[in-house]
Amino acid sequence: MISENWETRTELLFGAEKLEKLHNSRVLVVGLGGVGAYAAESICRAGVGKMTIVDGDKVTPGNRNRQLLALTSTHGRRKAEIMANRLLDINPDLQLTVVDDFIRDEKIALLLDEKYDYVVDAIDTLSPKLFFIIEALKKNLPLVSSMGAGGKTNPELVKIADIDDSFGCRLAYFIRKRLHKQGIRTGFKVVFSPEPVKKDTILRISHEQNKNSTVGTISYMPAVFGCFCASVVIREIVGEKSINYRE
Repeated sequence: MISENWETRTELLFGAEKLEKLHNSRVLVVGLGGVGAYAAESICRAGVGKMTIVDGDKVTPGNRNRQLLALTSTHGRRKAEIMANRLLDINPDLQLTVVDDFIRDEKIALLLDEKYDYVVDAIDTLSPKLFFIIEALKKNLPLVSSMGAGGKTNPELVKIADIDDSFGCRLAYFIRKRLHKQGIRTGFKVVFSPEPVKKDTILRISHEQNKNSTVGTISYMPAVFGCFCASVVIREIVGEKSINYRE
């Protein structure tokens, strides 16, 4: 019988050299909601040695239908704190930096002054998301950005592509439109789905910070988006690129 430590299966898949690349890598995940928490956990479980996680929100009852961190026992607790405890419970040797804050503008620029092997954007508000993407590109950081998982139910339609090749996603459309004004058309990966979103799944709101609408969301779709984001990070770090990527 083979003696097994917690990374035996990963080493069996990738080999010792690629596992060492993961150990020596540093990844930033911004946003720990439905998409970002699943991305962060998958990246940690793959053996990435250094991570920075960012979120300034608390768990609410409305998070529980789709967010990894949301349980009845975690209502009211800080997402960054819960995620940090979870990641260190998976890998006690993880070198983890925790930022419990809503980052905007100069805070984003300061955060991205650090050197990362990959950056995951799981921000769900348009303005800081766009600023984050632009700053990451300015600093030549490898980036994968999650587009909209809300209002969608079919995981078979989820895709990974360069931002310029995305289609059928309203959030991706707005991102592309604003990036074009900055002279940016390509240069980072997005996870998106062209599945149409029905109008009656969108509720306009005015009482929540940084949000003007709520979109109906099913349990598994943010998880799928998060796992797709993690797959980009992990495969790029170990050098196994997808044929879907624009070179």
